Amino acid sequence: MSKKYAIGVDYGTESGRAVLVDLADGTEVAEHVTPYPHGVIDEALPESGIKLGHEWALQHPNDYLEVLKRSVPAVMQESGVNPDDVIGIGIDFTACTMLPVDPQGEPLCFAPEWKDNPHSWVKLWKHHAAQDEANRLNQIAEERGEAFLPRYGGKISSEWMFAKVWQILDEAPDVYEKADLFLEATDWVVSQMTGTILRNSCTAGYKSIWHKQDGYPAAEFLKALDPRLETLIETKLRGEVVPLGTKAGGLTEQMAAHMGLRPGTAVAVGNVDAHAAVPGVGVVTPGKLVMAMGTSICHMLLGTKEQRVEGMCGVVEDGIIPGYLGYEAGQSAVGDIFAWFVEQCVPAYVHEAATKEGVNVHVWLEKQASQYRPGESGLLALDWWNGNRSILVDTELSGLMLGYTLQTKPEEMYRALLEATAYGTRTIIDAFHSNGVEVHELYACGGLPQKNRLLMQIYADVTNREIKIADSKQTPALGAAMFGAVAAGSANGGYDTIVEAAQKMARVREETFKPIKENAEIYEKLYQEYRLLHDYFGRGANDVMKRLKSIRDLARS
Repeated sequence: MSKKYAIGVDYGTESGRAVLVDLADGTEVAEHVTPYPHGVIDEALPESGIKLGHEWALQHPNDYLEVLKRSVPAVMQESGVNPDDVIGIGIDFTACTMLPVDPQGEPLCFAPEWKDNPHSWVKLWKHHAAQDEANRLNQIAEERGEAFLPRYGGKISSEWMFAKVWQILDEAPDVYEKADLFLEATDWVVSQMTGTILRNSCTAGYKSIWHKQDGYPAAEFLKALDPRLETLIETKLRGEVVPLGTKAGGLTEQMAAHMGLRPGTAVAVGNVDAHAAVPGVGVVTPGKLVMAMGTSICHMLLGTKEQRVEGMCGVVEDGIIPGYLGYEAGQSAVGDIFAWFVEQCVPAYVHEAATKEGVNVHVWLEKQASQYRPGESGLLALDWWNGNRSILVDTELSGLMLGYTLQTKPEEMYRALLEATAYGTRTIIDAFHSNGVEVHELYACGGLPQKNRLLMQIYADVTNREIKIADSKQTPALGAAMFGAVAAGSANGGYDTIVEAAQKMARVREETFKPIKENAEIYEKLYQEYRLLHDYFGRGANDVMKRLKSIRDLARS
């Protein structure tokens, strides 16, 4: 009997990647990355050049299809695998990344009459321009005592479906009326592959306030937000919500031809990138926090009962692994902060030194920063360059660094930023652990753990916990492929449950990062200073960050 394979497609912020995986042991046979041709659209629309407002972040839906048309044929060609032996496909996506579609399932931005309206385009996860709507939604939900609010840490994010939909209604009611459905991009891409529109329980639960027992928020609540939203659920958010691993359908003839695969190949319903990574590192039981570390961090954890945890992004039954409650929290900028520093703040001599040594600037800075002991720089930073997702759920907060002197060096600042993101993760861990959702060990996956050893040692020291590292460089894609194998089922050479798939296919590295006692002791002191700043600037004692943003917005208007 020939080997069987699945393909996982991971849609990130800047690119999409396909990975071909051997179902026997999870070996990644081939991978290919396709940068999005239009990238992140955050200044002006393509072609028309129409300017976007502050905190906007859009994408082009065609870019997602390009990933399927380029990367999937590339992994098939590189591997030489027979398309008949690829039994399943799964995809994962950044979320909430959403778009309005017409009755045929076509994005509104494809239509000539709508393409010049920014609200007809895909709103990327990090589109924060719906903060006003999120603030009003949270205020009204709190006043009404809505039962769903504690399940999301007491605040619904501006990144999520309801705030983005309401922004469209507020600012472009004609687009709202024209939209037949508002879809998560992951569900839209699956619909393009199969011809079937289904909503997956992961994005519905974490990003659209859906609950397995209670469903969506009641019409009365939506009417209290805006009378025009009263029928949103049965009209523009209609559609069956199905569990992860469900087979959405088979590849259509047309998409199979584009992708170089067999028509009818099983396609799993969509998933969220970070959540797909959990089985990808073999975590299928509680007590193990998985950090998907890239431009941002998503923190996932399994529990056995529903607890209230400040600032969590959600707790969803069967949201990550069937049979458990899946908890999510996150930091809205991590790798993005390091990239910002390298691109905007590093002097020419650093670039020259890195070039001379034949390494990139990140590697050079890491090498220099690793020569400092914890606390030696005298610097302390708050990691809010893109706002705070957990535990404060406030996109209007901004970055801060304290302790500069005339002797401060770039590598010291770089290290302080690494440490700041570790303090942010520690804050999230403390919130879970102190509220009955235990965290005993950490797992890390994504681009950062593979690249930056200093970062991972700092995280181990700051959290005082051992960290295990995914063996896969593309863990979300591996997890997505696992769900593709579950969609195919054991009768076709796949698996019947994600637990079975994880037992066979997940891998972590032998080497782990363990906390260094003397480092952990110093970081404990620094972390307490971080928490003082965190609460002072983040909980209303001093709203200077928000006042500065208001002054800035007035100056720009």
